[in-house]
Amino acid sequence: MNKIVLASNNTHKVIEFKKILAKENIELIPQSDLGIPEIPETGLTFLENSILKARNASLIANLPAIADDSGIEVDALAGRPGIFSARYAGEQCDDEENNKLLLKELSGVPEERRTARYRCVIVYLKSHNHPTPKVFDSSWDGYIANKKVGENGFGYDPLFYLPEFKMTAAELTEEQKNSISHRGKALLAFKRELSKITADLNSETLK
Repeated sequence: MNKIVLASNNTHKVIEFKKILAKENIELIPQSDLGIPEIPETGLTFLENSILKARNASLIANLPAIADDSGIEVDALAGRPGIFSARYAGEQCDDEENNKLLLKELSGVPEERRTARYRCVIVYLKSHNHPTPKVFDSSWDGYIANKKVGENGFGYDPLFYLPEFKMTAAELTEEQKNSISHRGKALLAFKRELSKITADLNSETLK
């Protein structure tokens, strides 16, 4: 079984990755299991941050790596918080504080102008210095609700309203979310490439 290091210490993300990739012929090892710390996300885009995280984890673990960078883009805020979604209210702030700030900044904005999308960019690298990472980019459209609803999920899920379901992302079941979310769709695209990826890794092992 091929080993791939997951360049994340985010418990919620680790669970989502493992759930979606559970039946694949890979051993997904969270970087936290190897003592690899998070690195500063100094990129200007989701893609740049994903590559930074994947290269760091691959270098230290000496394994192929997969990383994602994701966040929420709100049209009424010119795309903010974007790449700063996890630290929107400050470096040491949590989901609750980030959600409060988002509601404050959208105070008085009418429903029709509260359009938003979750974005996720997943990067796979077979080695830390490989020049051409595989990139899987996906998005998930919705609206920002006026208040938090739901207990599932994490991040901005309690505020991310989905008109087609008439509920927020935090009200979806785990199975529902993983089949339609930004990260779920990007991971499904990654799964479709897995046969090529594992064949490539196996050929490297045989050399």
